[in-house]
Amino acid sequence: MNQHGYIGRKLRVPELKNRPAIIIVTFGTSSQAKPPLEIFQQQLDKQFQEYEIFWAYSSNIICRKKKIPTLSETLAHVEAAGFRNAVVQPLHIFPGTEYQQLAETCEYFPGLRIILSETLFHRWNFVKETLGVVEKDFLSPEEGLNILAVHGTPLVADPVNSAYLGLEKLVSDRYLNVLLTSVEGIPDSSAVFAKVKRKQLNDLFKKVKIIPMMYLAGMHAEKDLMGDENSWRTTLEGMNFKVECSTIRYEQVEYFKGLAYYPEIISFFTNRLRRSLELVTIY
Repeated sequence: MNQHGYIGRKLRVPELKNRPAIIIVTFGTSSQAKPPLEIFQQQLDKQFQEYEIFWAYSSNIICRKKKIPTLSETLAHVEAAGFRNAVVQPLHIFPGTEYQQLAETCEYFPGLRIILSETLFHRWNFVKETLGVVEKDFLSPEEGLNILAVHGTPLVADPVNSAYLGLEKLVSDRYLNVLLTSVEGIPDSSAVFAKVKRKQLNDLFKKVKIIPMMYLAGMHAEKDLMGDENSWRTTLEGMNFKVECSTIRYEQVEYFKGLAYYPEIISFFTNRLRRSLELVTIY
């Protein structure tokens, strides 16, 4: 159909775009999300000025609650706008079931040539790079114990469980005073805290620092990690630890320090995005 012909004019067929669309996907959070996403957007505006950038959210619950677009809705909008190529960059940490769901969603749009970019921990060298950044916030063995808080998955069959266990092994081999546990799934927090008590680490260390290994340290940090009831903080304080959590001040407000506040980690994501933009011109 000729878009300049009678039917084309009637249907208002959009002019096809030469450059790919960039779609940033985040899980979403009901709290503390705006500042870190603003910071990421600022970097996108600096580094990818020639591209049109869209956002999508992978949590259907949060999408309904906050009336923000899902990936399916964003892809439909991008296709309708005349794009024929798109790069989807998730701000996810691990390539688990949710990442697989993003890949399946992309397959529902055969009219779009889509490159799904890699997550933060997609490769083990990526994991080591990230630990090299975050370890700057660790307490030294003389100062106390560090606990890395990952999200985890409640699904036993999720293949990402092997990555969580591998990361736990890497951390325990690499550091003398660092433990890793999850909010959901394995490594199980109650089991890790039982090991802390069994090994009498509360006699060896007087202070614990909880470090969220999540892009957005929102409700999980506020409630599960540092809440006033049944949280990691209250459990550890019950063992006579002094407990703190990584925080950062941004525009005169203090926030729990998720990975989104580390400039180096933002650059890791933009590097993934840049590589995918190169791939879309090749394949």
